[in-house]
Parts: sequence; structure tokens; C-alpha cells
Amino acid sequence: MSIKRRIEKWFYLDDEEELQQEQPAREPKQQPVQQQQPRRTPARRQPEVDTQQPGTVVSLQSLQKSSKVILFEPRVYAEAQDISEHLKNKRAVVVNLQRIERDQGIRIVDFLSGTVYALGGDIQRIGTDIFLCVPENVEVAGSISDYFER
Repeated sequence: MSIKRRIEKWFYLDDEEELQQEQPAREPKQQPVQQQQPRRTPARRQPEVDTQQPGTVVSLQSLQKSSKVILFEPRVYAEAQDISEHLKNKRAVVVNLQRIERDQGIRIVDFLSGTVYALGGDIQRIGTDIFLCVPENVEVAGSISDYFER
């Protein structure tokens, strides 16, 4: 067996050639879609297979959305609704309440607490008047100690 053949066999390149030879020149009639069982391969990732069109490979990168963390420094209570819109769109939000009056800040935290509760998310204090609000698709690991200089 030649080195080229061994490499093709190791990386399953010969399977792709066989698949291309097996496919007819014209499109086959619509057949019921059957679930395909992926082959197990040593030390390599399996590409995602679209089960509605057999033989179609989907990039893993196209399935992943980029995550965003939104930073907010509200100056009026009305901005709490804008913050909750980001949470509804499954984005994490860091809210800095140091530039707003204390009573307005408490109202904003109350509003955001209700929002994250309704969305199944979480709200945590991460600093003096700074809060992290996350929707259900974001997991927060670890904690910040409660020691704050005042």
C-alpha cells in the first residue's frame, strides 16, 4: 500500500471519492428522510450532517452565534426597559448605577430582577452599584466577595 493511499485511508478521503461515484448524475426522486448514524472516527471531529438532505455538510462555525455583553450606565429610570430588551434578546448586561440617584437605582434593580426572573435568568451584584444580569442561556460561574469599601 502506498503512502498516499495510507494517508487517504487515515483521513477518510477515499470515502468521499466513493460517495461521489455512487451518486447518480441526475437528482433522485424524493425519498423519505432517514436518520443517519455518524461513523465513529479516532481523534477527529465529525461534521454536522443535515438529515433533510443526505450528504450535505454544514459548517460548525455557522451554527455558533457570537455572544455579546452589553454595558449600561442608565441616567433615568426609563432606560430599564432598554436593558430588559437586551436580556430578552439573550444578551448579558452589566449595569452601572453609580451615575443615578439611589432611589431610581433601586427601582431599576427591582425592574431588572423581575425581568430576569421571568426569563429564567440571574442577577448578581459584582461591585458597588454594579450588577450583572444574564438570561437563561448564560451561566455565571464563581462569585465576588461581599467586601466593599464605603
